[in-house]
Amino acid sequence: MGLDRVAKVAKKLELTPLFPMITVGGTNGKGSTCAMLERIYHEAGYRVGCYTSPHLLRYNERVRVGCSEVSDEDLCVAFGSVERARGEVALTYFEISTLAAVWHFMQSSLDVVILEVGLGGRLDAVNIFEPSCTIVTSIDIDHIDFLGSTRELIGFEKAGIYRKNKPAIIGDIAPPLSLLEHASSINADLRRIGQDFTCTKTTLSWGFKSNHTQLMHLPLPALVGEFQLNNAACAVEAIQCLQNELPVDSLAIAKGLQSVKLTGRFHKISIQPEVIVDVAHNPQAAAALAKNLNSSPCTGQTIAVFAMLADKDIHGVIDALVAEIDVWYIADTLTERGANSAMLNDAIHQVTIEKQYQQPQIKSFSNTSQAYKQACLDMSENDRIIVFGSFFTVADVLSF
Repeated sequence: MGLDRVAKVAKKLELTPLFPMITVGGTNGKGSTCAMLERIYHEAGYRVGCYTSPHLLRYNERVRVGCSEVSDEDLCVAFGSVERARGEVALTYFEISTLAAVWHFMQSSLDVVILEVGLGGRLDAVNIFEPSCTIVTSIDIDHIDFLGSTRELIGFEKAGIYRKNKPAIIGDIAPPLSLLEHASSINADLRRIGQDFTCTKTTLSWGFKSNHTQLMHLPLPALVGEFQLNNAACAVEAIQCLQNELPVDSLAIAKGLQSVKLTGRFHKISIQPEVIVDVAHNPQAAAALAKNLNSSPCTGQTIAVFAMLADKDIHGVIDALVAEIDVWYIADTLTERGANSAMLNDAIHQVTIEKQYQQPQIKSFSNTSQAYKQACLDMSENDRIIVFGSFFTVADVLSF
């Protein structure tokens, strides 16, 4: 594995974009930051392309132009171009996806493109393209088989998207030394949250301040959660870095933050009764979800519809959320990497014993849809359902 194969096919396709690109990596917050950037530039009147992953219900969610999903027909044309160009070169699913997205963007007369890293950064297919600005939103333990089992190892992989003399934004308050050292070694223009730029929340608004800019009374992002303020600050800092090339006024920033939407991030799909879906699948994201649940308690029980992948930190996710859950409806994940309900059951019991909590009520199901259906049947009007654990879990429930 590496970037040689995908770079070779990109060269055949003559993928040398002239529009500015912002590459966004990180453990959590990538999708939210991309969505904010996309919406703000759209509100500023620019024609924006955005490539993200994974999708929930339709592949088309990954490739957007003008905040709208690209059509099946246009995607198939892009795939065909990649297929013809690759010849005998073997490419992964994500590599084909990335090349096809950028190929389509180059046919679409765009002003700016936002690219979300799929996994890591240094060896991710997105990294063959030269960004005008880069963002690493946060760093936590995830994908340890590919990126390493410590924040230092993972930080080095994430820092691989940074470029010499180009703005390199970090939204992690306490970034690992490996990231800082790599940025310094390549002479990247590192901009750290809490040092080079800050965000300050008030009751109904927030303020952004950097070494050169101050924006007050910005509306809170439409995406729910305190951590979204860090993501918003990273997006605004990137916009400030590119002001000479892509001017954006404070009104466009405000409109973009107010109108941004992103499915699956503390997303309420029903109000009465309350049903929330969240793709949280690692301890950092689970801790943020727990904080959101704790800050908006319900008068009844919180019912978890929970399924995960076996290669994730199941124990860490449960540990972060167990205090907020009253009843667990656990399910098998029907993919090759999926954890079964027995694994989840054992982990829940282990965490509750470690924390000396009373053993919770747990019900097991063969798939997420069955678990969700039964939770809906069992809940009272004052209860709420929280669906979480993976993109697969949320996608199953949204489909159902």
